[in-house]
Amino acid sequence: MPDDFWGNAIFSVTPTILLGLIFWFAMRAIIRADRSEREAYEKVEAEERLRFAQQRAATPPADPHE
Repeated sequence: MPDDFWGNAIFSVTPTILLGLIFWFAMRAIIRADRSEREAYEKVEAEERLRFAQQRAATPPADPHE
């Protein structure tokens, strides 16, 4: 352990800063992963809605009087 004031201060604050950076990187990765997952889900959902609309338009409506 350092005996001078500034060395002691740096030695004391460094673990807190390092843990804060690790937490920040982890949260950033989680948020980015969630954002990209939502974008991918929206893309798939839009494709499915388009496919469903095309199928619905291609099939004629059933006549209820038959």
